[in-house]
Amino acid sequence: MPLVVQKFGGTSVADSQKILAAARKAVRAQQQGNQVVMVVSAMGKNTDDLVALANEVNERPPAREMDMLLSTGEQVSVALMAMAIDSLGYKAVSLTGGQIGIKTDSSHTKARIQSISTDRLKALLDAGNIVIAAGFQGIDENLNITTLGRGGSDTTAVALAAVLDADECEIYTDVDGIYTTDPRVLPEARMVRQVCYDEMLELASLGAGVMHSRSVEFGKKFNVPIHVRSSLSDVPGSIIVDDALTASMAVSGAALTKDEALISVFDVPDVPGTIHKIFSPIADLKITVDMIVQNVAENGNTTVSFTVPRGEAAEAVEAVSHSLEELGGRIGLVDQDVSKVSVVGLGMAKQTGVANRMFRTLAEASVNMEIITTSEIKISALVKRESALKALRTVHSQFELDKIVASDAPQIPERTNDGGPSVEDVVRRLNEGMGMEALMIDDIALDDSQSRITMSKVPNEPGIAAKLFDRIAEAGVFVDMIVQSYASEKIADITFTMPREQFEDALKVANQVCAEFGCEKVESKKTIAKLSVSGVGLRSHTGVAIGMFKALADASINIETINTSEVRVNVVVDGASGATGIECLRHQFADALR
Repeated sequence: MPLVVQKFGGTSVADSQKILAAARKAVRAQQQGNQVVMVVSAMGKNTDDLVALANEVNERPPAREMDMLLSTGEQVSVALMAMAIDSLGYKAVSLTGGQIGIKTDSSHTKARIQSISTDRLKALLDAGNIVIAAGFQGIDENLNITTLGRGGSDTTAVALAAVLDADECEIYTDVDGIYTTDPRVLPEARMVRQVCYDEMLELASLGAGVMHSRSVEFGKKFNVPIHVRSSLSDVPGSIIVDDALTASMAVSGAALTKDEALISVFDVPDVPGTIHKIFSPIADLKITVDMIVQNVAENGNTTVSFTVPRGEAAEAVEAVSHSLEELGGRIGLVDQDVSKVSVVGLGMAKQTGVANRMFRTLAEASVNMEIITTSEIKISALVKRESALKALRTVHSQFELDKIVASDAPQIPERTNDGGPSVEDVVRRLNEGMGMEALMIDDIALDDSQSRITMSKVPNEPGIAAKLFDRIAEAGVFVDMIVQSYASEKIADITFTMPREQFEDALKVANQVCAEFGCEKVESKKTIAKLSVSGVGLRSHTGVAIGMFKALADASINIETINTSEVRVNVVVDGASGATGIECLRHQFADALR
């Protein structure tokens, strides 16, 4: 019999009438021949109210007791939902995370799921019950109640869908699907019927932040179709799958991360181990580092720039300062007035000129880009916060995302095995030791077919990157990585890579542009190696980049250039170090490699 998991968020169960409406949706799904598991969040603002109450009695409440307190919100919801279904004449059983058998680690307020027992769930479903599971919670090995942190109910729902091999996981919320950007920010945003997991992971805020990255990671890891729908209507909604109809589009979504802070570290030694020493103390503090940009060294020193959430900037600066006492170098900039604008699309990997278009349209809008990073399906630019909304609206319009017309209904794909490990095999392997939210590396790759060009001391003003890459495109050169790093308010360094057979053409253009723009110099290397680690969990497992940096440092391999995204970390090293580097990384991530 088909099995469906339905998740209802806090706004969808905010009062008795909404609870009854959700109950009717579950009953209808069962009447259509499905077994049904519901995952329910706390009612409305109940969690916020509990947090406020805790702070009234203790300014720093113990994490264990916060979990004990906050878990009660979902227990209220599941009991009321079971009562509602009973009132409609159908069988229902409510269960806490512990009663289900959701085992987590002991990281209170941000626990990770390690395993889920399915015996009780399956027995109750086979007996004709609609099972109502409390989202957001589990128990650790000592039977302490734990909570999963932000997006925890989504994570619970997709995790249950994974272990039950559900045909679909429906996420009911107060928006009616996934949008090309946050419709609360840009009214011209349009709904899309299908996106792929990687697109959603690259743009965590795509569609009004409707899905948290941890739940999307589960969907990708276990190939669970995630159907985002409105709890207030019966519109078809949007679905997140492995392959999407948007794959033919160069750009399928845009996003704005408003509250970022940029930290630039100047004059650190360009030797193996430097990058690891800079970021290790930040990782120890569990501070999320988003963009990391390192450009090519000059006079034996290099500059490293990175972004963190604005509220964590002070902590990050303090951590880096301790590292610099040993390394040398200095913190040259802390800018808490920046935002990140990104575009994403699977079609980017096959279509040239996407970066040019983004750079050109921002230049025409007089928006200056402080930092640029690119990945195979994503381009991000750091801009001043006051220009952020204009930048988002400009790129959204440039790629005609405001003209997307959603198809009639998303297509739910059949669950198939493409020759890789089955869902059952993956679940069993994770349950037996790694934990269901363990990092899983899809690929560790070496590309030794490229060359690198770096333009130093480029004027830091709108339009420079657009002019450069327009000229590069006119020469027929295909650009892979683009990294623009911060040098000062007036100058920047730009590095890009291209196929080695196009190196001479690209170098010719770079020298011409350098002379025209008044850049200081062009530095190049014909033989480089790009090392990449990609997989599920890179965003929520903050130690992936650190693991790469450590493995390469231990092998005395110096990193020349870095760029990062939510699903991939790329580093450029000397071409002669590529083979050694790939072996080091395979050893470092052996336990996580699929």
